[in-house]
Parts: sequence; C-alpha cells; structure tokens
Amino acid sequence: MAKTLLYIVRLLIVGVGMGAIVGTALSVLDPANRISTTSAPQSNSNVVRSQPQATQTPPVVASSMYLSQEISSLKNAVQNLAAANPSLTPGVFIVDLDTGNYVDVNGSINFPAASTIKIPILIAFFQDVDAGKIRLDEMLTMQQDMVAGGSGDMQYKSAGTQYAALEVATKMVTISDNTATNMLISRLGGMEALNERFRNWGLTNTIIRNQLPDLQGTNTTTPKELGNLMAIVSQGSLVSMPSRDLMLDILRRTQRNTLLPSGLGTGARVYHKTGDIGTMLADAGLIGVPTGKRYVATVMVQRPNNDPRAEKLISSISRAAYEEFSQNAVTPNSTSTIPANVYQPQIGSPALPNSTTGTVPISGYQPQIGSPVPNGMGSTVPTNGYQSPVMNPQYYPQR
Repeated sequence: MAKTLLYIVRLLIVGVGMGAIVGTALSVLDPANRISTTSAPQSNSNVVRSQPQATQTPPVVASSMYLSQEISSLKNAVQNLAAANPSLTPGVFIVDLDTGNYVDVNGSINFPAASTIKIPILIAFFQDVDAGKIRLDEMLTMQQDMVAGGSGDMQYKSAGTQYAALEVATKMVTISDNTATNMLISRLGGMEALNERFRNWGLTNTIIRNQLPDLQGTNTTTPKELGNLMAIVSQGSLVSMPSRDLMLDILRRTQRNTLLPSGLGTGARVYHKTGDIGTMLADAGLIGVPTGKRYVATVMVQRPNNDPRAEKLISSISRAAYEEFSQNAVTPNSTSTIPANVYQPQIGSPALPNSTTGTVPISGYQPQIGSPVPNGMGSTVPTNGYQSPVMNPQYYPQR
C-alpha cells in the first residue's frame, strides 16, 4: 500500500513538472505574445525603411509640368506647316501654363541642342548663386582653352581677361557667347557635373558632351525638356524668385528676334533662347500675351545645312500659337499645379530690336531692351503664386 502511494505521489510530481514545461512552451508559442513582443522591432524596421522614401524628391521637371489635353486645332496647324516643308523635321512642344493644354509634335525626339543648351546652364548658374557657391560679382578669368569661335565677342579678348560672373552669364544668352558658356561650364564643375544635375532635374536627354560651339551637334536635348525648363523657370521652382527675375530679364534681352518673336503681335513679351548650327535651328521661350495668357513654346527644326526655310517655319508656328492663345481671355484650371493667377506683363516703352537691320518685325512685336533690377532687394514674393518679373535693373558697370 505504501509503495502504491509513493508511486502515485511520484506521478503527481512528474505531472506537475510536465504541466509547467508544456505551459511555458505554449506561452512562448502563443501568437498574441509573439505580436506583442515583436511589434516594436517591426515598427522600428518600417520607420527605417520608409525614411529614405520620405527624403526622396521627385524630379522637379517631371512633377511641375501639368498637361491636360492636346489643342487639336493648333496641332493640326503645326502639322500642316510641317507637311508643307517636307525637307524639314520640326519638333514642337507648346503648353498653356494656365490650363495645361498642349501641343506635342516630335516633342520627345532628340535634337542637337546647339545654343539652347545654355538654358539649363543658366539655371544651374543661378542655383549656385542661390546656394552661395558663386557671387554675381565674382571675377572669372578667361583661359585660352575656353576661347571658342562662332557667336560672341569675348573670343576677341586676350586670355587672362576677367569678367564678372553675371556679365559672363548675360553674354552667354543675350549674344549667345560661346566663350562665356565654356567659362561657366568650367566654373560649375565641368560637363559631367552639369549632366548629373540635369538628370536630378528629371532631364534624361539634355546632355553636354562637348564644349561650345559644338558644330557637330553632339550636345542634345528635346523640345519637351526645354519646354519643361522654361515652364519651371517661370514658376521659380528651381531657383529663388529674385534669381528667376534675373534669368527672365537675361532671356528677354536675347538679341536674335527673328524666330519665335517674329510671330508675335504687339504687346507680347517673350523670354527666350535660340540655337543655331548648320543642320538645326531652334528657339525656346516663355511668352506673355496681352490677354494675360502665358504659354511656353519650343520649336526645333532639323534641316539641310543652313536652309533658310527653317527660320520661316519657326516664325509661322509661333504665329499660329500666338493666334490660338490670343483668342480668349485666361480661364485658369483650378486643378492645375501651375499657378493659375493671371500674368499681367509690365509694359514699358517699346524700343527697336537689337538687330543688324534695325527694323521692327511686321508682326508688330517690339522687344523691350532694358535690364531689370532684381526683386531680392527688400521685396517679397506674393503669396498668391506667380509673380511677374521685375523690370529695369542695372547688373554691372558697362564695359
């Protein structure tokens, strides 16, 4: 009997021990406990993974351009003009900045950039000004390996001549000075550094491969990428508003006015940059119509060497666009990501274009010759979005 009781006690002890072991195991394996004990590490893990995504900024160009629907009437007009010139291959990108309506004819095709490559270089320059990396009055020295033929007058100065940085940037655009361009490319870190910056903006086809003048056309861009750049310049998305004003004023004083400007009517304002090598002619610009409408137009034309019909085609396309956008008052689209308030260009005293002929184009367009004062001196950007450029500054002492 005693042995039986001892045996039962031992069984009870073993049972209690087994119960404790099984209970512990079940506690460890319980899903509720697993969630509660691992949720904190998972949360931290998710935070760590999401942090890089939160700091990534989408390309400015890709995110800033709002496109709604194609303007069929204007597209037909452009296609008819192109069909009438079968030896020419135009690339056209036009967009209404208030509604996002657009025209795209070969807009994503690569073209030799020629001097239109100076538009993104100008933007990069003012980005570095905003960042404090370059001063507008910094003196840049013209080295012999920067001297380039073609357009511009700096090539006739001796190596070692110094220029204020803003003067170099201005000459690069207004008289399309190739030597000035090469000086800025060097000061901004070289071709590859600029190409990397262009890629960061979302530009995949705008590439500098050679110094200017690049008569072989190895530097490339597309009408659409140039159009996007002109649009975001107008918004001040890549640069500060004071820098935007300086940029637009420089573009406003481009001396060649026989392409986009020749198709515009009286009272229009245009901020543009041309490009011209033997096999390609182009003009990209931001245009303000007296009705308040604002639009971007980029026209690039592949042509037989120096074929003068390319100039007439660009002028005709510009005229068709101007007539389209002059028909109605501004009707902003409230869903557009582009500032929708009416652009009211400041009208100054018209002057004759700075050209060799000294005549005003028959279209009536009269470019304003002047130099705007940057609005960074005590002025503020209005909170309602688009701010029209400030006019008549003095940049630097005239040589």
